[in-house]
Amino acid sequence: MAVVAAIVAALFGLLTLWSGGAILFFDGPARAAAGDYVPFVLWFDFVAGFAYILAGVGLFLWRQWAVTLSLLIAAATLVVFAAFGLHIVLGGAYEPRTVGAMVLRCAVWLAIALFARRAWKKG
Repeated sequence: MAVVAAIVAALFGLLTLWSGGAILFFDGPARAAAGDYVPFVLWFDFVAGFAYILAGVGLFLWRQWAVTLSLLIAAATLVVFAAFGLHIVLGGAYEPRTVGAMVLRCAVWLAIALFARRAWKKG
């Protein structure tokens, strides 16, 4: 099961880098389709994509630091989601599908982190 979590983490990271990079670095269809994206959320997600890949490699190799990194990714994602919520409450422009994307990111990383933590404690 650790291999599945590792693959999910790494693929999630690659997809995050690809989609975020297309919006951040290229003035093209991806940026136009992004709508009212929130820069701090997009930058967090993009930079976190590197951490996702690193966590995936660490989980594949079954390293303790990867468990800790997964927990930190989950926690940081929740903090950014809360800040994004505050941005919305204060009337900031946003793309509604970002809410779904952040729910997905939080769910994926909470699942990976909790699985990795439980598996490490058993092993």
